[in-house]
Amino acid sequence: MLGDTRGRKLDKYMPDYVVFDLETTGTSSVSDAVIEISAIKVLDGKIAEEFSTLVNPEMPIPYYASKVNHIYDNMVENAPLFEKALADFDAFIGGMTLAGHNIHTFDMKFIWRDAEKYFGKTITNPYIDTLSLSRQCLNLPAYKLTDLAAHYHIPADGAHRALADCRMNQKVLEKLGEELRSPETQKRIKICPKCGQFLKKRSGRYGEFWGCSGYPDCRYTENI
Repeated sequence: MLGDTRGRKLDKYMPDYVVFDLETTGTSSVSDAVIEISAIKVLDGKIAEEFSTLVNPEMPIPYYASKVNHIYDNMVENAPLFEKALADFDAFIGGMTLAGHNIHTFDMKFIWRDAEKYFGKTITNPYIDTLSLSRQCLNLPAYKLTDLAAHYHIPADGAHRALADCRMNQKVLEKLGEELRSPETQKRIKICPKCGQFLKKRSGRYGEFWGCSGYPDCRYTENI
């Protein structure tokens, strides 16, 4: 949903959300462009609707990007520009909470950048990052989406295409929701009552305390 304030990160499970994923020409949210955007609307933990489109980036797709996502210039030459795709995506998500893997440091930056570029607004939807959740809930050697899928025995067919990654991530998020609801996990983690992000143990002048991981935007603290 377009507005004036960027959506905040939430470190919790919600049964209603839209999981989304981008494929891009590279990793820079300054100079690279979106070439595919997909999303799945989930209501009460169940898939309700899907959205997916290739995007014409108005620039050549580098070889190294195509090698990963298997999207080539000839596939996107007649695809809509991202201004149209992003408007359709905004209509699809409405005011729902977004979800995705590593979206806090990657996908949201592209979405915010281009919403501001095309519409003079930003995306205000709160969002859940399964990378952050998995690092709190699990003890794994690596936390890529395919690593989580393997951990939960979820098929990873079609990985690195946006809709396939959304379908995989939706299953992973439901599993992480079960982890978060387990008594063992609830004993180990604490959630900030002010902003919904994880609390972390920190040290100060007077010893250890719980501080919000959203600092400095959120300055909530709690005694241990």
